[in-house]
Amino acid sequence: MRYRAVVFDLDGTLLDTLEDLANAMNAVLSRHGLVTHDLTAYKRMVGDGVRMLVTRALPDSLRREETITAVETKMRAEYARRQLEHTRPYPGIPELLNALASKHIPMAILSNKPHEATRAVVAALLSAWQFDVVQGETPDTPRKPDPVGALSIASRLGIPPEEFLYVGDTDTDMKTANRAGMLAVGALWGFRDREELLAHGARTLIEAPLQLLECFDHPPSPA
Repeated sequence: MRYRAVVFDLDGTLLDTLEDLANAMNAVLSRHGLVTHDLTAYKRMVGDGVRMLVTRALPDSLRREETITAVETKMRAEYARRQLEHTRPYPGIPELLNALASKHIPMAILSNKPHEATRAVVAALLSAWQFDVVQGETPDTPRKPDPVGALSIASRLGIPPEEFLYVGDTDTDMKTANRAGMLAVGALWGFRDREELLAHGARTLIEAPLQLLECFDHPPSPA
């Protein structure tokens, strides 16, 4: 199988967003007199959208729908103010994107961030590269691991899903890739570990961004 295009997750794959997400969530928790969490704990909380982050960050006793909704609204506002304070591309990502662009490989981004937040952070930090699609969560694009977003990208680019590499750093990303029929590539520099990625369907793992080029030059076999 020759792969012709790539879909990237955003947080934990292209951009190290963890500190800004953690600081925003902790600021909201602190204002409510609730226990905050350290940076390492947030690696297990992020990746499934803002609402799930809020749910995981709240104490068990407060995980009621009305409370989650109220805190989610505050978290979205707080993160909008903080999302560019510390967030940066991971080392090696600019070089990878330059190499893919030089090979004219179509690139897309699929995130569980709200769509407008996704577009804003990509415009601020990744505008040097052309992405054919930048897609976050919308009413018509449900959160990953639902494959609707990934399949929509394939349709819009006119490339069969099986000819895509899907690069992500969490179990959610690996599930999304497999459900969409794309090759699941686990990014080991992100938020989760090797064991989680393999357990949830990673077909190949890369330790540094530029290693992704080998998947185009020497394609791994799908399962």
